[in-house]
Amino acid sequence: MAIDRDFNWKKLQNGSDIRGIALEGVENERVNLTPEVAKILGQAFATWLCGKVNKPSTELIVAVGRDSRLSGPAIMQATLDGITSIGAAANDFAMASTPAMFMSTITPGFECDGAIMLTASHLPFNRNGLKFFTAQGGLEKQDITDILALAATNKFELAAVKGNVTDRDFMSVYANQFVEKIRQSVNHPTNFERPLAGLKIIVDAGNGAGGFYVDRVLQPLGADTTGSQFLDPDGTFPNHVPNPEDPAAMAAICQAVIKHKADFGIIFDTDVDRSAAVDSSGKELNRNRLIGLISAIVLQEYPHSTIVTDSITSDGLTQFIEQDLGGIHHRFKRGYKNVINESIRLNKEGKESWVAIETSGHAAMKENHFLDDGAYLVTKLLIELTKSRLAGKLLTDLIANLQEPAESQELRIKINTEDFQAHGNSVIDRLQTFAASQADWKIVPNNYEGVRIACRSESEAGWFLLRLSLHDPVMPLNIESNVAGGVARIKQRLLAFLTTQESLDLSAF
Repeated sequence: MAIDRDFNWKKLQNGSDIRGIALEGVENERVNLTPEVAKILGQAFATWLCGKVNKPSTELIVAVGRDSRLSGPAIMQATLDGITSIGAAANDFAMASTPAMFMSTITPGFECDGAIMLTASHLPFNRNGLKFFTAQGGLEKQDITDILALAATNKFELAAVKGNVTDRDFMSVYANQFVEKIRQSVNHPTNFERPLAGLKIIVDAGNGAGGFYVDRVLQPLGADTTGSQFLDPDGTFPNHVPNPEDPAAMAAICQAVIKHKADFGIIFDTDVDRSAAVDSSGKELNRNRLIGLISAIVLQEYPHSTIVTDSITSDGLTQFIEQDLGGIHHRFKRGYKNVINESIRLNKEGKESWVAIETSGHAAMKENHFLDDGAYLVTKLLIELTKSRLAGKLLTDLIANLQEPAESQELRIKINTEDFQAHGNSVIDRLQTFAASQADWKIVPNNYEGVRIACRSESEAGWFLLRLSLHDPVMPLNIESNVAGGVARIKQRLLAFLTTQESLDLSAF
């Protein structure tokens, strides 16, 4: 099936990834990521890669993996066909995680020139996408633009002899890196090989690609994984959305921990680049608590360094990082690539930063190539959990002083005008003027997106952040308060201002 001349390749770009609709079944969503499109994207990436690594296509090796999506096998076959059609060799990794695909470019014995992960993260069953890697890391927005421009020309030099496809088990190699890391880091005095013996640790993979962590990491280390759930890959995602931010998903792992009296719970998103955890009491370790925990671990190892987070982290977290842990908290823009790139930039300037983490559960560490890897994050937590247990302590003792807000809420305000970015920015500008006129509201300095306001009255005791969505005609509004009823009072004052602004849908209030 030929691609229409007027096919909109640019519409497939989603920041530094490619995302599209791969299956029928959702009203008003037309398929635009077909096997035919995937084949061309495979050709385009391989062609682009030749220029980047300065090799002819016949010397190129590209790895391809996928998550559990229903469209995965067909999209994968087409992508492999595209890569091999220009003479490059391909490694078929079958079910894989996104971070593993990057690791295949730097792991001895594999060292692929590039890698592609087929995933659309936690999005609905009908979506799919492509994430690309080289040994330098994930691609940037401009790289995706360039690859799509190549795809749009659809003019590739086909090889007289197609490249070979080789089935390779990389996930076992990747998983064993965690096994060895835990053994070496814990250095158990009596059970070096099985340092997790005596611990009950359960995993919720949400029917995505994360089930490998149970049988290839936890069990070889001696953990009791009874009660782990939704490990079987199933692209219909029948149990819950595979997303650690989703309340139903977090409730499922929390309930499982309590039911099975587990010492620790782990939940992954579909492609395992994000994770969250649950303590032995069934309490969530996500968002500010997860950031606080990894900050405590990192600042033990690298004192006084900078923790980079996204913009919606709480005031209590800043206080914890800076006053209790002796680190520096650097809030930056939302978007995991933004946070990671900011941490990399700080290091280049000589400001030591060992972790970049979003409230969504994306966490990237300098010691791990600034790769946002959910399995690496929980591996760091498990090492600390085991060390704490050997010392007669709890892992959560590390965040005992973290002050959490009494209330928090996120609202999404739709902008009903075509030039939504200009209008949204003008609303934010006017809000700054309005806030400056309020005696007990103060504009927070060093804010990198939207406007963050500290609400200092005793009845509000909190903050809010209004910003513009990166891609959609929406202004997300995050509000937190340290007192009961504070969020409602902040909302009431904000609503009085927002009702004076045109073209805003305030039904979220």
